[in-house]
Amino acid sequence: MSRFRKYALVSVITVVLAGAGWLGLKTRAEAHRLITNPRDTRMLSRETPADRGLTFEDVSVTTADGLTLVGWFIPSPSSSQPTIIIQHGYKDSRSRMLELAALLRRHGYGVLVPTVRAHDLSDGEIIGLGSREMADLDAWWRWLTARADVDAGRVGIFGASMGGSLVLQYAAQNPALKAVVADCAFSSITDTVETSVRFFTGLPPFPFAPMILFWVERELGVDASAIDAKQWIGRISPRPVFLLQGGADVVVSPASGTLLFEAAKEPKELWFEPAVGHAQFLDQRPEEFERRLVAFYDRYLR
Repeated sequence: MSRFRKYALVSVITVVLAGAGWLGLKTRAEAHRLITNPRDTRMLSRETPADRGLTFEDVSVTTADGLTLVGWFIPSPSSSQPTIIIQHGYKDSRSRMLELAALLRRHGYGVLVPTVRAHDLSDGEIIGLGSREMADLDAWWRWLTARADVDAGRVGIFGASMGGSLVLQYAAQNPALKAVVADCAFSSITDTVETSVRFFTGLPPFPFAPMILFWVERELGVDASAIDAKQWIGRISPRPVFLLQGGADVVVSPASGTLLFEAAKEPKELWFEPAVGHAQFLDQRPEEFERRLVAFYDRYLR
């Protein structure tokens, strides 16, 4: 082999190794950014229920692993009325759920607006994507159902985006929840990783998505295939599930709603709207959203 060819081969190998090293560092950094939410950079609540004319209580709970979580409780007019837990999404805050809280309160429901770890003013910086948050939802459930003004036999739950996947997982574990709504929940991490990586990082799915997922698994200490709402949703039956999915969703795979609906057992409903974006039903279809959501909860909780 000539000296020129040797230099060329060495140069190519050097470039390949440097590229691989950069790719590894870049994807590891992106994975860390995706599953951490430092308090000094996270989204905080800019409003309280009082800004919507709602009477409320500032409340908190402590999880089994020692984290303090904050929330709001908006009592119903009477202890005989049902209560709905409404769970925010990924890197979101409680205040993003206030419009929904006000809607439900207008229809006589009590509302709990909780946060999960690493969000709003709650403790923690690691987002478990469902691998750690069941302790959070369970702490909120225990707090809520211990109240004398809450009928523990008539509690429903609503989750948006990642919150939708969390409530599906928790409802599968807690048979006392009576009615479940998931708005643009991801069906599984592996189903939605390409769509979500593109949205949250701006990087193309190949080759970045598989490598980012690789680092996420190692940092969280979980197998991503275990974070799969399709495995949980069938265990909710015979309690009802109402799924909402927008066809213009660019945050999670738009196929998620159909995949979850196919995995669910009766009674189940799917509202698919081709032109609606991610968790945008209340904003883009407000009247129909209110009618269908309230009818669902009224049917199964009253």
